[in-house]
Amino acid sequence: MTRATRKKFASRIGAIIGVLTLATIFVLLGLWQLDRATELKASLALARTVDAKTISLDSIATPNTSLAPNAINRTVSFSGRYVGQYKAANQIDGAGQVADWEVGVMQVGQSSAILVVRGLWSERRLAPESSQSESVTVEGLLLASQTTDRGQNSLAQISRLDSAVIIAATDLDLYDGYVLAGSEILDGAQEERSGLSAEKLRSRIPGFYWQHLSYVVIWWLMAAVVLYLPFYRRKVEP
Repeated sequence: MTRATRKKFASRIGAIIGVLTLATIFVLLGLWQLDRATELKASLALARTVDAKTISLDSIATPNTSLAPNAINRTVSFSGRYVGQYKAANQIDGAGQVADWEVGVMQVGQSSAILVVRGLWSERRLAPESSQSESVTVEGLLLASQTTDRGQNSLAQISRLDSAVIIAATDLDLYDGYVLAGSEILDGAQEERSGLSAEKLRSRIPGFYWQHLSYVVIWWLMAAVVLYLPFYRRKVEP
């Protein structure tokens, strides 16, 4: 084999390896995009699922631990006493209405606490019936923590519904997420609470399901083009 032949052979091997590598990358990108589409579809289905059966908070959530996907949108019940109150500004309910919400910090047990949305800030009671010495039983919807700020943090206001923003203000072990209260029971009397509906949940995976599928087709089409180009080139070359 002459030097020129060896050089030509090595060039062809390099070209084949390059083509196969590029095609493999496009195929893997398509598989990754397909996984994203599957995860997006599953997360959207989970966000739309609301289990009306009431369960205890501690049976599905643990302080200082992220909420499991199957804990979100569950109706929970728990008892405790309010040890703090904040305004959560610029909150959006399920109807798209923007308002400031009243958020209580409820101590549950000896050492844990959770954020509870009690209603509109404008309708809060300046002398609330549930003082820090009284036990209250709450029933409501357990929701995931918000990830974007809606306002500023201050002594009386939190920037988003997320226990992480009040870690420095309490020594209690905090539950992840927050509860949108539907009712409270105080001294045996039940009172309807927030009257608010949860903001429509969005998947943390950006984009739309069909958009991800279209990218899958594009990636795999590019892989096919890369594999076909060498044969096309040999066909058109004299």
